[in-house]
Amino acid sequence: MFQPGRIWFSSIAASFVLSISALPSAEAQERVLIPYGGHNETVATMWVGIEKGLFNKYGLEARMLQVRSGPLIMATLASGSAQVVWPALSSVLSAVSGGLKVSCVATPINKLPWELVVRKEITSFEELRGKAIGVQSIGGGFWLNTMVALQNLGVDPEKYQLSMRVLGDVPTVTQALIAGNVDAAVLPYSFGGQAKRAGLRSLADTGKLKFPYQGPGLCAQREAVANSPDLITRLVKGMIEAVVFIHDPSNREGVAEVLKKNLRLAKGEDIETSYDVLRAMTTPDLDVAPDLAAWRTVQRIVARLNPKVGQVDVDQVVNGSFVRRLEESGFLPEARKKIGR
Repeated sequence: MFQPGRIWFSSIAASFVLSISALPSAEAQERVLIPYGGHNETVATMWVGIEKGLFNKYGLEARMLQVRSGPLIMATLASGSAQVVWPALSSVLSAVSGGLKVSCVATPINKLPWELVVRKEITSFEELRGKAIGVQSIGGGFWLNTMVALQNLGVDPEKYQLSMRVLGDVPTVTQALIAGNVDAAVLPYSFGGQAKRAGLRSLADTGKLKFPYQGPGLCAQREAVANSPDLITRLVKGMIEAVVFIHDPSNREGVAEVLKKNLRLAKGEDIETSYDVLRAMTTPDLDVAPDLAAWRTVQRIVARLNPKVGQVDVDQVVNGSFVRRLEESGFLPEARKKIGR
């Protein structure tokens, strides 16, 4: 049975109560607070949807709440403090292996436009041996992106004796890399650009590689998905509308403002790069249904840490029925027309 620590439960539950009480009144809107972990472009689709009122169209007052790690995201779900979460696939599989019954219904992210950034004296993969790589938490989304990138670059962390150093979110790891506190990190282009301007080197670009990949998305307890299909459908619709908004060139300035505000980007070039990252990672074809191949890739990676993950029936975790119904109803075909697909 999935049993996160009591301290996690009490502290997270308290933060949720405080966050909900701080929300403005909106009687016609159903409030949904969605925890997430990685503070980078992987959550930006939701920021755009919220700040541009796209969820409001479906009667939802959605809010995103950052928590510090994947296990804590899943703890909020298990405790009932959150109906819906925005976790990395690795966090979901770890929680399911512990007994939590989860359904993941959609994600807008199917590419990884990140790069492996290293100290300037490191010029080859061979020179990575024995080095320290910065991550946010072991098993979380940042760690997962790092592991997926290394795997597809042919760098086995065990064979190369790489040390995964837990430091914090993407901005924190970027600053640690610049300060010389770690040797390398896999970063989004926007933060990789900051590091390179500080004199560091990009050793490889994962955005140019082709491999099955999905980022964080909408997940809930299986029972909640079965009992609240209307809520889940409206969330998926709002998310899809946000992807359409992002891929409409006329919305460039509006999307850039959302990224500037939430990622606290000061330089124009970083804002532009972040905008390009977001458009590159979100599917313009609106292929938002869970991808079994991507999930199974993640399962193999996480099972090296937690063998129980290898026993998870991924078919019971992914739920493509909501996206399928939106396809059949004409919602998705109409949305594609708006971005010329």
